[in-house]
Amino acid sequence: MISSQVLQNAIDELHAITRIDFVVLDPEGIEVASTMEETPMDPLIVQQFADSPADSQVLQDMHFFKVYDDKRLEMILISKGGAGDAYMLGRVAVSQIQGLITAYKERFDKNNFIQNLLLDNLLAVDVYNRVKKLHIDAEVRRIVYLIETKYEKDNTAMEIVRGLFGNHPRDFITAVDEKTIILVQELRENEDYRSVEQTARMLRDMLNTEAMSSVRVAYGTIVGEIMQVSRSYKEAKMALNVGKIFYMEKSIVAYNTLGIGRLIYQLPLPLCEMFMNEVFPADAMPDTFDEETLTTINKFFENSLNVSETARQLYIHRNTLVYRLEKLQKSTGLDIRVFDDALTFKIAMMVTNYMKYMERQ
Repeated sequence: MISSQVLQNAIDELHAITRIDFVVLDPEGIEVASTMEETPMDPLIVQQFADSPADSQVLQDMHFFKVYDDKRLEMILISKGGAGDAYMLGRVAVSQIQGLITAYKERFDKNNFIQNLLLDNLLAVDVYNRVKKLHIDAEVRRIVYLIETKYEKDNTAMEIVRGLFGNHPRDFITAVDEKTIILVQELRENEDYRSVEQTARMLRDMLNTEAMSSVRVAYGTIVGEIMQVSRSYKEAKMALNVGKIFYMEKSIVAYNTLGIGRLIYQLPLPLCEMFMNEVFPADAMPDTFDEETLTTINKFFENSLNVSETARQLYIHRNTLVYRLEKLQKSTGLDIRVFDDALTFKIAMMVTNYMKYMERQ
């Protein structure tokens, strides 16, 4: 159903141009939108007109019109003014409102189609029938962005995204859950992943500034066919999840830059548990380390296993850092000053984060 605010804007514009007053009512005679301060009309008269076979009628200086949606009576329009002008402009208003109804109906149909497409709820034959009916190009380059907001049902964020991309008829903005906004964007031939990254940054910066919200943006890979859009959506969803597990410092995550995080995310939990039991003694698992040990390990990795630079950034003596690393080696059997042991340890810590995330889910 088209909103009353849209109808109000439409008849306000007509009134400003023509100086004819308009009232839109539902078939029960309840006012939906009006350019008059008071509607001088008995609801019973409106109901009688709605039940009559006539599509229009005149009562004193008011012209009544029926507005249909696929032969179903949707609302009643009343125009008030000079006889000829009021009738002619009433017909114009009816035509405009019916056009709005069709446009909003098509928009809803497209939104429903995109949601089902993303969730793989359509057969291939149904997809191609629908794109033909909805006048959507099947073979163009598209990419899916997933925008996770801080709060559920963040209407402000949704409106900002609609404001940025809603005027692009080839782009689609929708949602399939409470906390994420989905943007399916059509790309021009000269747009590549650098353009996609710029769009993601623009979305993040605009939403963080205008919606006063901390958002995370993820995107999948560029696809060239309508049936592949769901794949890009799944990739964006995986990127969002992998980013929350392994790359918390990043607010923008691309599927094609996930690296080893993507591999770990797809491992079954029993295999992860087997790996952890092989690498660490039962009393020296990474989730048992104290805050000081974890900070030391993370800083050591950040500085590419450089002892001197790590000690400087931790504001401790070099020998103190060496002592901590040797203590860690005694408890775990891994010397992270050695590349192979450091690699094993880094992967093990990522696996630990993944297992904790899966337990919370």
